[in-house]
Amino acid sequence: MDIPAEDWNAAFPVRRARRRYGSLPLEPDMIAHIHQVCRGFHPFPQARAELVTHAADAVLGGMKGSYGIIKGATAFIAFIGYMDDPHVQEKVGYTGEGIILEATARGLATCWVAGTFRRKFASATVELARNESIIAVSPIGYAPQSFTLAEKLLPAVVRAHQRKPLSDLASGLEETEWPQWMRAALEAARLAPSAYNRQPWRFHLEPNSITISVDIPGREFTFSKRLDCGIAMLHVEVAALHRGVRGEWEFLESPQVARFTVSGDTGDP
Repeated sequence: MDIPAEDWNAAFPVRRARRRYGSLPLEPDMIAHIHQVCRGFHPFPQARAELVTHAADAVLGGMKGSYGIIKGATAFIAFIGYMDDPHVQEKVGYTGEGIILEATARGLATCWVAGTFRRKFASATVELARNESIIAVSPIGYAPQSFTLAEKLLPAVVRAHQRKPLSDLASGLEETEWPQWMRAALEAARLAPSAYNRQPWRFHLEPNSITISVDIPGREFTFSKRLDCGIAMLHVEVAALHRGVRGEWEFLESPQVARFTVSGDTGDP
């Protein structure tokens, strides 16, 4: 499946983590579409996603983390990784964020959940191969148009709007020398979700590449910083594609995560 850059780029500013869902289930056509996207957006053999339309309460109900208790979801997406791969976290983050952006573009609500779901129940809902594990999940469904009072009062919601300036995140190429595609990619990465809104990514810039690294390795809590960086990777690539710039990812050793290198001439001043 090719990345629908226009739709996913438009989803960046409207995507919000939601914890309250209505009782309206997903329509059969929507279920079929999300199933198709989970199967079709599979850029890495070591990471995949599956839509589960039952047992959402058993997996998510009553679980409370920095984003509060999730209630009312009738379905969820399981993000699955092959745990023997040293880059599994970033691959799952990249893959899962593509599914979430497609859901957002279709008017659905989601919320990344990694450390506070019931893994035993979740693992019973999907068929896992040897050495596969569910790394994260997301409720998916219809949420009220406006945030509930409880959602508005959550500290994580307040922090979600506090984004670090690019001057604190980027090194290398001087800002006056950034081509337009690079600026768009970095701004998109700033909008990427991360656990506790910690924004653990750092960017080293060269004329034709962006290297993503983890800020402080080892301080993971319950949600891998490399998974966060995988989400940011997807944002970088979508924004670049939206500017007509294609590139390729090279996975790197810690504390670096991956390098996006432009393929050919960008034609972008």
